[in-house]
Amino acid sequence: MILRDFLLMLLVCLTWAAHTVVSKIVVSGMEIPPLFYAAIRYGIVALATVPWLLPIPKPGWRMAIVGFLMGGGGFALFFLGIKTATPSSAAIVGQLGLPMTALLSVVMLGEKIHWRRGAGIALTFLGGLIVMWNPGERFPISGGLAFVLGSAFVSSLAAVMMKQITGVKPLQFQAWVGLASAVPLAALSWGLETSQISLAFHAGWPFVAAVMFSALIVSLIGHTIYYDLIRKYPANLIAPLLIMNPLMTVVLGILITGDHFDLRMAIGTTLALCGILIITLGGNRLMPLARGFAKRLR
Repeated sequence: MILRDFLLMLLVCLTWAAHTVVSKIVVSGMEIPPLFYAAIRYGIVALATVPWLLPIPKPGWRMAIVGFLMGGGGFALFFLGIKTATPSSAAIVGQLGLPMTALLSVVMLGEKIHWRRGAGIALTFLGGLIVMWNPGERFPISGGLAFVLGSAFVSSLAAVMMKQITGVKPLQFQAWVGLASAVPLAALSWGLETSQISLAFHAGWPFVAAVMFSALIVSLIGHTIYYDLIRKYPANLIAPLLIMNPLMTVVLGILITGDHFDLRMAIGTTLALCGILIITLGGNRLMPLARGFAKRLR
């Protein structure tokens, strides 16, 4: 990987990490209703990508379902969870989406998992459970992180369903995510939330900046750069670099929102990320690929 593309990957991970922290500030600090925030975000995405909406991918009904699950459904649950969860813990629990995708691929697509990746899945879930554990409380699993876990599952289901759709380009996919998410989220926000408009006006320009960052920088620019890098390089080179995203989120969460990061969190984070590496790299290939990556950077 050339240095320019590595820096782009670094920028993408930093953008995604910043988005988690910004989302926490929006739904918790500004008290913006989570469903309303998600609806506004995907409404902007839908408007910005209208030229790429057609032709309709086939089958259209599957694309609509995948678009909603990948966008509005997943992020609505995430925004609900981040209201009470810390950005750092949400970033780690969100990594459970990868082993969930692997397991769903076995159930829905008939794929097989090698024992090494099975061990990586078990290790990731163990680390995620340690992060989610809420000792001393009536409910041992954090409620906010349960929503984040639900978000990871919904996104994983959408990813597996997406494998059954071919010929969809990145911006066309973003267009359908925006369209399939904005309308149902707006309806849900209208029926379940209150004072959305007044709270948004009260938050003022910081809220406008946050939602524009979420819609344009994170969804359109960040994901488009990521898809371009995926096309240029092998997945087993790109996937390990994604580990930078939760690590950056943990650091930003500690620095900006004052996240509590103790020994339990450190152990859970380490186990989860080691499991992710095993899943993506495949056991005995880990060190050779790491050396190969280092050579490509020089």
